[in-house]
Amino acid sequence: MPKISVDIPQELLDDLMAHVGEDKKYVSQSDAIRAAVRRLLDALDEIDERRGRTKGAKN
Repeated sequence: MPKISVDIPQELLDDLMAHVGEDKKYVSQSDAIRAAVRRLLDALDEIDERRGRTKGAKN
């Protein structure tokens, strides 16, 4: 799996970490970030679909 590095403001990291750990929604930072990216991509796909932009379409 490819690895990336990103700069994240401390306030976002603090908010993220409130959901990571034992007995919380995500087991690791990576797990939480992957889930957030998937949700973002789904939302962007929905926006594109509503605006008539589909995968593979040329703008």
